[in-house]
Amino acid sequence: MRIAFDVTPLLGHPTGVGAFALGALDALVDLDDLDVAPYALTWRGRSALPALLPSGLTVSRWPMAARPLRAAWTRADLPPIEWWTGRVDVVHGTNFVVPPARRAGEVVTVHDLTAVRFPELCSADTLAYPSLIRRALGRGAIVHTPSAFVASEVIEHFGVEPGRVRAVHHGIPPIAPSTSPSPAGPGPYILAIGTIEPRKAFPDLVAAFDRVADSDRDLRLVVAGGDGWGVEAFDAAVARAAHGARILRLGYVSGDQHAALLGGAEVFAYPSVYEGFGFPPLEAMTCGVPVVATAAGALPEVVGDAALLVAPGDVDALAAALLEARRDDVRATLVERGRQRVSRYSWRRCAEGLASIYRDAA
Repeated sequence: MRIAFDVTPLLGHPTGVGAFALGALDALVDLDDLDVAPYALTWRGRSALPALLPSGLTVSRWPMAARPLRAAWTRADLPPIEWWTGRVDVVHGTNFVVPPARRAGEVVTVHDLTAVRFPELCSADTLAYPSLIRRALGRGAIVHTPSAFVASEVIEHFGVEPGRVRAVHHGIPPIAPSTSPSPAGPGPYILAIGTIEPRKAFPDLVAAFDRVADSDRDLRLVVAGGDGWGVEAFDAAVARAAHGARILRLGYVSGDQHAALLGGAEVFAYPSVYEGFGFPPLEAMTCGVPVVATAAGALPEVVGDAALLVAPGDVDALAAALLEARRDDVRATLVERGRQRVSRYSWRRCAEGLASIYRDAA
């Protein structure tokens, strides 16, 4: 089968969607019965894509400007993807948007329903996703989700028959062991990683850290991630904190520094309001770091019993869990459960699950 695969999420700082696109693409090209044809909804970024693709793959150089195309696809099923890729059997939109096709089957990955559940946390572009998903469903598209939780949400919200919504878990982005010093510097720290945006609820984490900081005068909170549109609220929370001077804000961290930062953490905190999957807790488990997270969205499904879970927005419970995760006996238990948990996820399994969806779509 020839598969048109959206690689737009590879551009810029890799997000969770970018990690999915890259991990799945790397594994898909190793499957003997697939011929992957990358495409990208981008004008400015098209020259950077060849260096980001696995060896042997080339992306269409014909321009595909995202904003006008999405606007067109909201109103009509033109232009079709074959204008850029030639004949394909399936087109896979990896980030909520799948182009219409003349004859190919369509698959769209819906990572979460933030735009439906929490529209106040979304940008204008994100708020357009539900209408594009509905249009794709009207053309007969199959929906891929990264969790059974999101699959059930899609079925309920869009009224689509369950057989057209398929949950296939992601793998875990590879993390090479690092011998570099942590960019956080020496001393114990609680780590959080993610874009600074309302959905990540980092102000709650700042408040929880403020309540546990007296237990260890050397303990710090380190938050790593690029700026979203929740930076002001985060900065205000730090300014209010009695121990704000012990909160370190790093920007986006990648590669060896990312691995060193994870490996040096005492506890990994993930206080999200809502998640459709959640790579960072699994990455922390891969590095042998105990995890405290919220029981939000798909997180209970993804982390299982390998993390301490608290209710979203419960700052007191979050603070108590952070203290508990630092106890030697709890830490050892969580680390061992984490190692067992991450063994369930692989990009090979993800690719095989996607290939099954492609066969049905074709």
